[in-house]
Amino acid sequence: MSEIRQHRVKTNGIELHVAEAGEGPLVLLCHGFPESWYSWRHQLPALAAAGYRAVAPDMRGYGKSDAPKEIDRYTIFHLVGDMIGLVDALGARDFTIVGHDWGSIVAWTAALIRPDRVRGVVGVSVPFFPRGPLPPTQMFKALAGDNFMYILYFQEPGKAERELDRDPARTMRTLLYSASGSLPREALARAPLPKTAGFLDAMVEPPKLPSWLSQADLDFYTAEFARAGFRGGLNWYRNFDRNWELLAPFADSKVTVPSAFIGGLRDVVVTGPDGKEPGPMVQMLPSFCTDFRGSVFLPDAGHWTQQEEPAGTNKALLEFLASLGLRK
Repeated sequence: MSEIRQHRVKTNGIELHVAEAGEGPLVLLCHGFPESWYSWRHQLPALAAAGYRAVAPDMRGYGKSDAPKEIDRYTIFHLVGDMIGLVDALGARDFTIVGHDWGSIVAWTAALIRPDRVRGVVGVSVPFFPRGPLPPTQMFKALAGDNFMYILYFQEPGKAERELDRDPARTMRTLLYSASGSLPREALARAPLPKTAGFLDAMVEPPKLPSWLSQADLDFYTAEFARAGFRGGLNWYRNFDRNWELLAPFADSKVTVPSAFIGGLRDVVVTGPDGKEPGPMVQMLPSFCTDFRGSVFLPDAGHWTQQEEPAGTNKALLEFLASLGLRK
């Protein structure tokens, strides 16, 4: 197994903690909420063994990376800028970018606005979606009505932090289980929660940890968020409307670099609430991406795709990378 090296890198006015393995064409791995570089622990050695330089940062606001206090320092341009600066600091020019959850939004946006640097892009769990006609929070309010909607709940600074920071072990244990394919299907069929609910009210306490999540894994996440807190990641959500404004020049643009999608069929982000087949945004990806090279769906994976089904994820990533012809 290739050694995972960890160090700090100056980029875009901050420092990021990064984990990397291997040598060769550069592949950036961008995690989502609430995770860390550790969510790519199964991909780093696999990509390195295949002849790539795999780099997984703690994204801005997470883990051992810097976490600016100001909310407006977490815009999509900051997050993409962090990745471009990281690539520069690593001495590379071109790179492939892979993102999961919120990291997918970073990856897709990097491919959209910097096709001169990005050789290929893979979204995991979250597909590319074009800029909508209204600010996102207006759309979320219309969709939610009188029901709880977690993105709207996250908008008020301090509110979600107080809930999530209270017991990081419980937060991570219940969230990782509840959004995974390990949650029984019948547990998904729950009545909507009222606006007064908290984020964790929708979570289920696992009877035991699922096979893909060891106690050591959970302890790692718990320690990271006990130290750094959840505010950095929550601030990404508080820039949805600001990002909508910033991306106005790209409203009609398509992703032109080679692209692909990986998703779990037990992930409601992929399938929608009915949980039967990929939702419309996933199905429409070929119309948004001019060089779309296909989707891979993992039947038993939930939202934590690359952790729940590492073998299937690694196979899909390596096949996509091979299609780019990066290795001589």
